[in-house]
Amino acid sequence: MNFKKYSKYIGRFFAWLLLVFCSLIAKFLPLRLLYSFAKAIALLGFLFIGRHRRIALESLNIAFDKEKSPCQIWSIARECFIDMVKSAIEIVYLSERPALIKKYITFRGQEHLESALKRGKGVILVSAHFGNFPLMVVRMNLEGYKTYAIMRTLRDKRTERFFIKRRDQLGVETIFTHPRKECVGNTLRFLRNNKIIFIPLDQNFGQAGGVFVDFFGKLAATAVGPVVLAQRTQAALLPCFIIRQLDNSHVISFEPPLFMEGVPNTQDAIKQKVQVLTAIIESYIRRYPAQWSWIHRRWKSKQKESEA
Repeated sequence: MNFKKYSKYIGRFFAWLLLVFCSLIAKFLPLRLLYSFAKAIALLGFLFIGRHRRIALESLNIAFDKEKSPCQIWSIARECFIDMVKSAIEIVYLSERPALIKKYITFRGQEHLESALKRGKGVILVSAHFGNFPLMVVRMNLEGYKTYAIMRTLRDKRTERFFIKRRDQLGVETIFTHPRKECVGNTLRFLRNNKIIFIPLDQNFGQAGGVFVDFFGKLAATAVGPVVLAQRTQAALLPCFIIRQLDNSHVISFEPPLFMEGVPNTQDAIKQKVQVLTAIIESYIRRYPAQWSWIHRRWKSKQKESEA
């Protein structure tokens, strides 16, 4: 085992230990005190987890370039860490108290979801690793909107089991991206039964299979899956985000749906729709920059000159 792999293993092990510790703390402390605890843990992480801090600062500098000062960049990165730890604490705390979830999370633009469901062709919730997005799926299910989340499996199996247990407690069903054939088959079946599929569209997709679209003024490799699924099933594409408020309550915001009727099944048409969705994601990140997960190299993949 080389040093890089060993350090990742150690990091994942301590992340799992922290989750277990937080779950124990959450059994005894009120949520108000847990937020103070989360802030303290996040600030320690920001100081000592150098790799993720560097990625966050690097990503912020790419996105905002000369728009924000170094001090502003540092502040957003710091707040991003706090928001992520708060979200983890909330999942642990509220998974034991599901009755509180409706109190802390409300809806805005719910009429857009209702109109999309009335078509009877399914809804693809296009979102991002933004705010406490796992709780968004939980809240949707509690409101009676059966929602399935397409997610990758986590590299650390202990952490994966930890979150699977909590998703099961809250009645959230996950469609894992692999095996791919099973993922596609289940997704198509659920959409044809007018169910809701949650798909984040904000991570680097690599060179193969996606398209490069503008994201903060730079080209970013982006998946076409949600748009292709909508093309195939005529499901509505519904941008949706969960936004943390100053009092740590949350609002789930639905944008007007996009449809694929009349859109030609061409690469250019699909790319144009992916660009529209990406622009909506960017608009939310610009409004609430600390609520997006900056610890991901979104612009890692570069477009080949032959494709430019």
